[in-house]
Amino acid sequence: MTSKVASSSTDARSGYSSAQVATSPELESTLQMLSSHRTVLGVMLLSRASPPAIIRHSGVVFEGEQGKKYAKAVGRMVEACKTGLDEIDGESQDDMKFMRIRTKRYEIMISPDDRYLLVVLHDPTAA
Repeated sequence: MTSKVASSSTDARSGYSSAQVATSPELESTLQMLSSHRTVLGVMLLSRASPPAIIRHSGVVFEGEQGKKYAKAVGRMVEACKTGLDEIDGESQDDMKFMRIRTKRYEIMISPDDRYLLVVLHDPTAA
């Protein structure tokens, strides 16, 4: 499997702003597919570092300082859920696979894995 090294600027073809990180073509395809959905306001790919670093993002909602706020908040939410699950399960290594949070205006979906946190923000009323 080949990987693609992203530049540290915005890619005009995909609309993604990115850091210098190698990603697979499958991941690139998934990010592009998610961001093209009409109800999606933005997509972020974050590192699992603490605090999470933005690897890729699309959508104006994740630009600049607002994107950094979302990244930090998502990192805290994932850690809080992991801590809560560990307390319930007695640290049985039962990892969280998907989190969906609905507010009055938006829905945020978070899919963590070993290397990344995938974050999608969408407007459920636009469907």
